[in-house]
This record gives sequence, structure tokens and C-alpha cells, in this order.
Amino acid sequence: MDSNVCCMDNIFIERLWRSVMYEKIFLEEFESVPELFSGLKEFFEFYNFERPHQSLLGKTPAEIYLG
Repeated sequence: MDSNVCCMDNIFIERLWRSVMYEKIFLEEFESVPELFSGLKEFFEFYNFERPHQSLLGKTPAEIYLG
């Protein structure tokens, strides 16, 4: 792999998981793995379809991807 591409992928993943941790995992207490999976599914639906992103000029990822 080209080290420049790998670095850019890493930035995206680090930012995504930071958002997941600080906006979902650390704020809620999950009793079981299925409950955690359900919470993560809920978060990613919110993240992709409802949460505006500054880097996307206030649009959601779904608005950019789906056009």
C-alpha cells in the first residue's frame, strides 16, 4: 500500500471512531453485545442521515453520496 493513501484512510477512521466513542459509547451504558450493536446501528443511521458535517458544508454524508 502507498503510505500516503494509508495515512488518509487512517485519519478518516480515527475521526469516525472518535465520534462514535464520544457521542455514543461513553454516554450510554450497554448491558449486552446485542444492545451495543443496536446502539451502534442507531448511531450510524443518525451519523449518515441526520447529523450535518462541517467538512461537507453542513450536509449529511447521505446527501452527498445519494446526490
